[in-house]
Amino acid sequence: TRTQSPLPKKMDWVSRDVEKKIAQSDAVLLATSVSVTTGRGMIGNMLLIPAMYSEKKNPDDAELKDVLSPELYQRWAVLKAKYIGRDSGIERWRPIFAAQELYEKAIKKSGLSSDNIVRPVVEDAAEEYKKPIIRPKIEVKIEKPKAIIKEFSKSSLADIDCFSKTMDRLETDLSAMIDRGNNWAIGDVAGLKRLSFTDQNQSCITALTNAAISQKTGFADIRQRSRAAWLSAADTALAKNKITFAILPMSDMLRPDGLLSTLREKGYVIEEP
Repeated sequence: TRTQSPLPKKMDWVSRDVEKKIAQSDAVLLATSVSVTTGRGMIGNMLLIPAMYSEKKNPDDAELKDVLSPELYQRWAVLKAKYIGRDSGIERWRPIFAAQELYEKAIKKSGLSSDNIVRPVVEDAAEEYKKPIIRPKIEVKIEKPKAIIKEFSKSSLADIDCFSKTMDRLETDLSAMIDRGNNWAIGDVAGLKRLSFTDQNQSCITALTNAAISQKTGFADIRQRSRAAWLSAADTALAKNKITFAILPMSDMLRPDGLLSTLREKGYVIEEP
């Protein structure tokens, strides 16, 4: 099944068809999860949280007006006033973090939510019907996390495109997000395809993974590794089981280079709804 985000907060999702499919399946395949470890244990990791939070700021304590073009900063100022209000601290955040905060506040104020309402239902149904859950997972271990955080604080990110595309979505796509959620709820794939949009998340992920610091931490190829882990798990499950139930983000299913297309290229027969 395909998941969609964001969705209207008060939308009721009738999950009985999904639960019925899980009951008929041999296993349930989830999306790939990524875990980050430092080898410092839970307390050591918690002690790093304040340092990690502080590194949301621009190098040299620069403000957004210093790193954005006047036109882009004006667009930010309008949206910030509408969805965030007075918050001088965020003006010192890197564009990618400021954009994400603005996006979350905007969809919340618009009656939307990024919460994944599908996965808990799927996991509960798998447990109820005693179906094994396949959890593809990749781990990134960061050596010398304090040094990495210090280096990150001084490094720059090519995140202006991420920031600009986030502004684009909030200026033009909020009402379509609601329509997309309703189309997902009734299984209208054609309607979802008509409501195509430029996903700012791809640009934001690229800004992070292309950063020089990502080469040192193992994040540079995180998307490729995540895809490879899921495809490997899918190959194994499809060879072993008669029926495997899987969940993936809708965006990953509809993109020309998404996992559905990759499965088709590998020789699997895809029957779209």
